[in-house]
Amino acid sequence: MEPSDISLIPVLGTPAVSPDGLRAVVAVTRPDLEVDAYRGELWLVPTDGSAEPRRLTRGPLDSAPVFSPDGVWLAFVRSGPGVKAQVHVMPISGGESWRVTEQPFGAAEPVWSPDSSRLAFVAQVEEARGNEEDAKRGPRRVTTLRYRWDGVGFTGERFAHVFVVDPFGDEPPLQVTEGDFDHGGVAWSPAGDLLAFSAARHPGRGEDFFSDVWVCAPDGTGLRKVTRTALTATQPSFGPDGGLVFVGADPGDEGRRLIAQVGVWSVPVDGSVPARRLTDAELHNMPSIGNERLAVPAKDGVLCAVENRGAVELLRVPYDGGEPVVVVGGPREVRGLGHAGGTTVAVVCDVSSPAELVAVRDGVEVRLTGFGAGLEVLPIEEVNATAPDGYPVHGWIVRPEGAGPHPVLLMIHGGPFAQYGWRVFDEAQVYASAGYAVVMGNPRGSSGYGRAHGAYIVGDVGRRSAVDLLALFDAALATGGLDASRAGVLGGSHGGFMTTWLAAHHGERFRAAVSERALNAIDSFHGSSDIGWAFPFDLYGEPSTWAHQSPLTHAGRITIPMLIIHSEHDWRAPVEQAQRLFVALKLRGVVTEMLLFPDEGHDMSRSGRPSRRIARFDAILDWWQRHL
Repeated sequence: MEPSDISLIPVLGTPAVSPDGLRAVVAVTRPDLEVDAYRGELWLVPTDGSAEPRRLTRGPLDSAPVFSPDGVWLAFVRSGPGVKAQVHVMPISGGESWRVTEQPFGAAEPVWSPDSSRLAFVAQVEEARGNEEDAKRGPRRVTTLRYRWDGVGFTGERFAHVFVVDPFGDEPPLQVTEGDFDHGGVAWSPAGDLLAFSAARHPGRGEDFFSDVWVCAPDGTGLRKVTRTALTATQPSFGPDGGLVFVGADPGDEGRRLIAQVGVWSVPVDGSVPARRLTDAELHNMPSIGNERLAVPAKDGVLCAVENRGAVELLRVPYDGGEPVVVVGGPREVRGLGHAGGTTVAVVCDVSSPAELVAVRDGVEVRLTGFGAGLEVLPIEEVNATAPDGYPVHGWIVRPEGAGPHPVLLMIHGGPFAQYGWRVFDEAQVYASAGYAVVMGNPRGSSGYGRAHGAYIVGDVGRRSAVDLLALFDAALATGGLDASRAGVLGGSHGGFMTTWLAAHHGERFRAAVSERALNAIDSFHGSSDIGWAFPFDLYGEPSTWAHQSPLTHAGRITIPMLIIHSEHDWRAPVEQAQRLFVALKLRGVVTEMLLFPDEGHDMSRSGRPSRRIARFDAILDWWQRHL
């Protein structure tokens, strides 16, 4: 895989399944290198696998398809370079689409009423101050801890509200919700008499991560809270009995805990009893994959995606909270799902393809697509290690072609409560294709191995993580074909934190390092990051320990060449984190370079402008070429 081959990697959105379960529509998005943007199209595929997918739309950037309950219409969101996203509708049998909304800041999340006559959607509304240009606006008055968000901007200036519109008429949309609150995840009740959505409307909402499930009539009357402001509640849906299920996590008594097992919960629509968790709080964590729906009610239980040792399985969890059933399992990852008419359609990634659709009906699984067929990938090899205390550490090797010995990279994921897994990962493929073996794994602190596995590193993050990472690295080296004398270490976000830490404490193991979008100094991160007011307490514990746990504190021990990569608009790990490390190393004469990307946030390597993603790959490969 070459850096420019990112254009061959399809990203599939949440699939829409027709009411009879016989067809599915999915948005397929890829980088378009010619225009240096992303192109998204909608594809229709029969769920029995009897025919190849057929393209329904040509974008420029189409997403979020949803079938009308009568099976006649398809609603979706269309946007493009310089064009705000708006809801469109088209006949599923073919024909031209028409624009339904003209919201000044765009529209999202369309969902049909049960009688197929109306659409609910979410759109931002600016507060009464007016629509001033940024260059001319006055100062911002900040009064809450949550006042900006990476990749979004300053909050509290535009609020996301629920609207309802007749897509076949001429009347303007009806704004259902009001106030200085954000709303999302809207769903219709089976009878069409209620809308459910999530929102943080409680006092103190700018100081915590609580959110609730709310319901009201489609005209906005009868608004009431269903949950009890004790959870982070998102993506509500109505079950077959009219009750509500939602995706949620427990943010702690003060609502400021970010590291928590995400699961499926249920609550009666009248809110008469507290919400009840259906998934196992110790074992099951649901991944965070953008806005994709990862929990869908079905007849016999809630379909939900949960992490399991590098895999993401699709489970069916009974409504009574009984033992779940694996619907889609094995060494692969489920990254989106839809269900209707007795058919489940899931987006599945594995070690041979970045993303495809599979359908499951009556226990029989059928692969429906071959969107990733144009990409040639190297195989992934499982490796198991044992830490000095006897704890198992799980990971993988992606090897270059040929016998070796190959230079080797220890690659560390972010989070840290996240996981590497059984899928085509562009980073590993590009580096291995260039001749570098890639070792990657899930040390303690990662998700997918139970709550205790993730919590182990709290309060001693660098030291405890390093023990597991080096155990995995040594186990990979013991498999043969890898050159330990030509080793590098790299990672982003928490992976960048650990890269800087390892360069300081175990630099003799590596010739060079690449620390990207890293948290290097906990003290300044605490005040400058969009989550800094809460996250450090979760992970690093008492502030009196932060200096010792900060990689920057130990930068005086770094002697190996260091490439620092950061985005200028990163608000998760602000650019000062990179600048402080760069200055500390340069003043000591360490071979150090800093690569700064304009107009990008924390997720640049995954969703940034395609030309910048390629430039980043090129710079990293150049660094390894020079130093390994």
